[in-house]
Amino acid sequence: MNAQAPYSELSPDSALDAIAAAGLYPDGRLLALNSYENRVYQIGLEEGGFVVAKFYRPQRWSDDAIIEEHAFARELADAELPVVAPLAFEGETLLRHAGFRYAIFPRRGGRAGETESREHLEWIGRLLARMHAVGARAPFRHRGALDRATFIEAPSRAVLAASLLPARLRDRYAQAIARADAAVAARENAVGPVSSIRLHGDCHPGNLLWTDAGPHFVDLDDARMGPAVQDLWMLAGDDDSLDALLEGYAQFRDFDPAERALIPALRAMRQVHWAGWIAERWHDPAFPAAFPFVSEARWWEQHVEDLHEAADTLENP
Repeated sequence: MNAQAPYSELSPDSALDAIAAAGLYPDGRLLALNSYENRVYQIGLEEGGFVVAKFYRPQRWSDDAIIEEHAFARELADAELPVVAPLAFEGETLLRHAGFRYAIFPRRGGRAGETESREHLEWIGRLLARMHAVGARAPFRHRGALDRATFIEAPSRAVLAASLLPARLRDRYAQAIARADAAVAARENAVGPVSSIRLHGDCHPGNLLWTDAGPHFVDLDDARMGPAVQDLWMLAGDDDSLDALLEGYAQFRDFDPAERALIPALRAMRQVHWAGWIAERWHDPAFPAAFPFVSEARWWEQHVEDLHEAADTLENP
């Protein structure tokens, strides 16, 4: 497998062959779905209907970590939460074919959005509270945590090791990272210990799809341990929206109000992580095609300014 282009050998035919290897009968219909980290396809079946196949990026997660994600999805679905869990084949959800690890999911359609009305926000808040009640039952053991080591230190090293960052900005970037990291650490210390639970981890509006029956969550690929507010702040555009989410949340689970003060720190960590993710994946042809602006010096200049602005917010609450 080509480490610089890990999906170069994943052709439409090999994706269809993987479905057949699991004992299903694809009819040749295949549609690539929007995903950069993994490769995800909607595949038609001869008996009618569709499944969704996710081919995991090599070396990102261990087998144990992926199986733990699948088990969490199954636990949530068993608790009657609207989460799409992978299908099992002879008791296994993590499958292998032609050097790739993959999972097959039932297709659950839906539309993104619908997070603006207070009624919908309260509805989502109730669902997240129930999800977190399940997530608090036991910890992840293989998927890591939402921490500075993973979301600041590692991604900033990836940026400094990449050719994307202009040489003239290296020192300025390193200084901005050091300042942001210190500000995040200071905010975490000021807030003090908070409960860490199993989270969706990447709960933005694109991972919440709506049908006439209501919302359902997709893509637990970033599930990890962290504070409950991580799954709330990305769905809340402002304080009023967050209040509406928490009003619904409180109907099923208590929320520690101290966690609200972590939101600027979590936002800064996400900014650093996103840039590092792009830098680390730039050798994958899908990334320059999808994010061409990241190759421009002005984008990195703005990113450095954004990090200083995030530090300002944290230092001056």
